[in-house]
Amino acid sequence: MRLKAAVGAALALLVASCSGGGADNKATDTTGIDGARIIKASGEEWLSYGRTYDEQRFSPLDQINTGNVGELGLAWYADLDTARGQEATPLVIDGKIYVTTAWSKVKAFDATTGKPLWDYDPKVPGETGVKACCDVVNRGLAAWGNMLFLGTLDGRLIALDRGTGREIWSKVTVDQDKSYTITGAPRVIDGMVIIGNGGAEFGVRGFVAAYDAATGKQLWKFYTVPDRPGANEAEYLKAAETSWKGEYWNIGGGGTVWDAMAYDPELGLLYVGVGNGSPWNQAYRSPGGGDNLYLSSIVAIKVKTGEYAWHYQTTPGETWDYTATQHIMLADLEIGGKTRKVLMQAPKNGFFYVIDRTTGEFISANNFVPVNWATGIDQKTGRPIENPAARVDKTGKPFIVSPGPLGAHNWHPMAYDAKQKLVFIPAQITSYPYIPAAGWKPSKIGFNVGMDTANNAMPADNAVREAAKKATKGVLIAWDPVAQKERWRVTLGGPWNGGVLATAGGLVFQGNAMGNFVAYDSASGKNLWSFEAQTGVVAAPMTYSINGEQYVAVLAGWGGAWPITAGVLSDMSGPVRNISRLLVFKLGGKGKLPAMPAADALPLDPPGLTAAADVVQGGAQLYGRYCTVCHGDAAVQASGRGGILPDLRYSGTLSSAENWQMIVHDGALKDNGMVSFAPVMSKPEIDSIRQYVIARANEDKALMTKKVAMK
Repeated sequence: MRLKAAVGAALALLVASCSGGGADNKATDTTGIDGARIIKASGEEWLSYGRTYDEQRFSPLDQINTGNVGELGLAWYADLDTARGQEATPLVIDGKIYVTTAWSKVKAFDATTGKPLWDYDPKVPGETGVKACCDVVNRGLAAWGNMLFLGTLDGRLIALDRGTGREIWSKVTVDQDKSYTITGAPRVIDGMVIIGNGGAEFGVRGFVAAYDAATGKQLWKFYTVPDRPGANEAEYLKAAETSWKGEYWNIGGGGTVWDAMAYDPELGLLYVGVGNGSPWNQAYRSPGGGDNLYLSSIVAIKVKTGEYAWHYQTTPGETWDYTATQHIMLADLEIGGKTRKVLMQAPKNGFFYVIDRTTGEFISANNFVPVNWATGIDQKTGRPIENPAARVDKTGKPFIVSPGPLGAHNWHPMAYDAKQKLVFIPAQITSYPYIPAAGWKPSKIGFNVGMDTANNAMPADNAVREAAKKATKGVLIAWDPVAQKERWRVTLGGPWNGGVLATAGGLVFQGNAMGNFVAYDSASGKNLWSFEAQTGVVAAPMTYSINGEQYVAVLAGWGGAWPITAGVLSDMSGPVRNISRLLVFKLGGKGKLPAMPAADALPLDPPGLTAAADVVQGGAQLYGRYCTVCHGDAAVQASGRGGILPDLRYSGTLSSAENWQMIVHDGALKDNGMVSFAPVMSKPEIDSIRQYVIARANEDKALMTKKVAMK
């Protein structure tokens, strides 16, 4: 199948080179998708990432409901070939189900039987993995006409023939010499494919762009932060110049549009969520402060032309990685006795916002989890009432801020049930010790955040670790957006639980970090049904119906930012491994998963520490800057032994300085994403990281021995 796809892709590229990528490059004749079909979508199909342009993730299907959900069973499953985080929402069109996996691969199945139909591998170079802040994930596809559209980790936008998986055209959308990535799902509006990108932690300038669905030609490009003063032609960028200080353009600025988008066909407005600043620490990004437009904002764009319409900034002058890229939903709500066209968002900063989507007028906001960076939102201005102590960029002093950089709510999609008048938020309660980095300079490789990510590492102290775990939670919250208050909540084992789906059957479906896929009563939050998925579920479910039979599908596979970076907190919900699968359920389903494979219980047996304390401390600083983002806080990746990324404390290379250098300095494993760090570190510095990991492994071995002795 891959051979056929490769041959088809080569032929398509040949035709495109002769015809300019135009009309000769046609897709298979299947039932075409257009705007009317997406807008009027029934529950039978799932045609866009959030089902419809309003992104409510509510299905009118009710065959599966509160009365019979207990009869739900596995209809079929498909094993995937990427043991990394799985975050995509499948599309279902004309009886077929289409899904992306990690490393930007695409697979198609018969939606009733699970029979494989085709697969496509864009062959993303492995070294691209070092540019991805939060795993090599992909959140899904877009459909238009007879084509599917995919954004790849290395920044390409690709059109595929929906019938065969053949590549029709491919467009590089970013400067691939910089650390741009694409993990989000495209949207297609009036024949325009809309895609953003990520990379704000690595020093890039964010934008979102539109491309012609037929040819891949760029139609417009909308930057989210200004260029240097005098170089901006668009009025909205000129207006933003005064909100920035210093030479911000030399370090990118950030503001990437890496996930949330929604569209109002009547208003002709596309709504995008804009990300964090680059670097996080505003003292380095914009010395002297300022709001730094349009970071951490919801921006409305006139979709036909790419022109600015309005914006609302959730976190002015953000310094905590408080993106506004989280799920945006559109709805009509009765507020103050009249119907308002609104958009709703629960971004990282912990406040739930209701905004007039016609004008951008602030309507209301309230915190849905505990926060301490602000005491509230000024209901007249819509601006946060900041806690001065949380402004570490100004005080220069450490402060434990709630929420932390992974937010009160991350990318995991919400859902809205208009009948219940509730938004269902996959939320989390987290904190993080922000420590400004002294004398920080940007680097060619690795995180560029302007924070000290070494001295805030979790100490080898069981009491401190247990206290941190008690203060960290995962919750599913049913939120009344008009009253701005919680109706009910479910407390889960820890953070990083799956996105949600609401249905007319009175159900809310969610997978979780404990390895379960659950159906709740949408009115009360009561657990009505649960399935052991054998792995953590972070993706959002979807549902469809074929020949009068309703199915529920979810992509399962533990991964993403929390399991990779959170260290000892990463397995709070229990030790979870990555077993990546597409799971599909129906009433009366009799399918069963194979038995769980045996887990390798490796002993922690590091070599003895021989390095001097100053060498270990130097290695700690370098590890915090260059290694934490992939190998975990304090060199702990508790889930790493389950197949996500290596836990270096267990690495056999710790005892071999030569092998360590081959990997870290020479890039022997670059095809796996472990590139050479020679451009930013010398061999002695690289070995100091090895010594630090040896020290950490010995500390944790001693803690384990102490625990056993106490028992």
